Amino acid sequence: MEALYYIRLVRRNWLFLLLSLLIGVGVAVVVTVNTPPKYPATISMLVSGDEKEGGVAAALQAGALSQQRVRSYATLLTSRRVIGQIAAGRDVPELQANITAEVIPDTALLRATVTDTDPARAAQRANALGAAFTKLIDQIERPSPGSRPTVRVTVVDRAEIPRAPVSPKPSVNVALGVLLALFVGIGALTLRDRLDTSVKTSDELRQVAKIPVLGVIGYERDARRHPLILRGDGRSSRSESFRSLRTNLQFIGVDSQPKSLVVTSCLPNEGKSSTSTNLAITLAQAGWRVILVDADLRRSRIADYLGIEGAVGLTDVLIEKAHLHEAVQAWGRPGLSVLPSGQVPPNPSELLGSKGMRAVLARLTQDYDMVILDAPPLLPVTDAAALGAVCDGALLVVRYGKTRREQVTRAVELLSSVNARLVGAVLNFTPVKQDGYYGYGYDPEPERETSEVFRTPAGV
Repeated sequence: MEALYYIRLVRRNWLFLLLSLLIGVGVAVVVTVNTPPKYPATISMLVSGDEKEGGVAAALQAGALSQQRVRSYATLLTSRRVIGQIAAGRDVPELQANITAEVIPDTALLRATVTDTDPARAAQRANALGAAFTKLIDQIERPSPGSRPTVRVTVVDRAEIPRAPVSPKPSVNVALGVLLALFVGIGALTLRDRLDTSVKTSDELRQVAKIPVLGVIGYERDARRHPLILRGDGRSSRSESFRSLRTNLQFIGVDSQPKSLVVTSCLPNEGKSSTSTNLAITLAQAGWRVILVDADLRRSRIADYLGIEGAVGLTDVLIEKAHLHEAVQAWGRPGLSVLPSGQVPPNPSELLGSKGMRAVLARLTQDYDMVILDAPPLLPVTDAAALGAVCDGALLVVRYGKTRREQVTRAVELLSSVNARLVGAVLNFTPVKQDGYYGYGYDPEPERETSEVFRTPAGV
């Protein structure tokens, strides 16, 4: 299950990972180019004990002494006392950091390697180190000034000028850059995905809201200029999604089919107005007698979407400035009735929860097969909750990748507190689905926040 999770995560964010890999390779190349090459020069020395007398026993004793001494000499070789004889001042710490000494296992051989940016200087320093070290051992291993040394160090293999640098290694640096980029990239994606509580699948929405998901509306770039579903869009995936939503609504409560449906969302810009409008158009295309009511008295969108006059509408009917039949307008073929919002009132919540609103709703449910009300978002204001209490059902629109799970939970609680019947949810603005996985890389335009107006001529 975890492997499948990471596969999906990588497939959804392959562009980000590709960018991370390019950055990792670029950094590795820059580091390689700006790192000066270092050349290794190696010298080998033999540590041997003095054989005072001939014989096998003396030879074994001298060999054991040599192997015992060679371990200490590896540390002594990089000491300041030795390096100080071939360098002075600030060069001592630098040279000390560039010298490595190792003991060849099961032998009395000592190997020292000097690295330097200049190959000739590396060889010169390695040979100087060998000469200085043999001289130092000859001094400290004498029991008395005039006696013979008990242990000797002999240079058996002098250093030669190296031809190839030991560092940098371009292939190793690039491989490390790729691995580091993958590690950081996948780690960042995993952390972001774990911390991201937005709803991205219909299964998540169903689990959080504990209601059926009646529709999944995909995002199409052409919807920016043409947000409405018309007859000419029969092959559009959005058209098919709304037809599927229409079909699913027909199976909601076979014995108690809702005749009034309030469409709302958790927050603004989640596509509730376009969803309610397209759902009404789809129902009308199926032969239903449908009326679309713009019940968002704070930020109406329906009149702009449909390209109709919205100066007179629901507000005027509720305050008895106009009769209901005077405010209702016909739109398109087949006939879709529309009741605009009208003027913006100072008290939207009171008007929508009034007895007049109940009377208007009762009249509309008698004259039409379905009454769809586009309501304001649930979390900022209480208008949608007031409408949900008097309507037969409520439909919650959730925006993919933006609406968080806790917001969905809060919206469901608000509707439940007024005994509203939440018939289902719609996952809106979902990316194109490919091979069973959802992708990223879209930027849907906010719902009617800018001055640009999507207009479709009346009578289309």
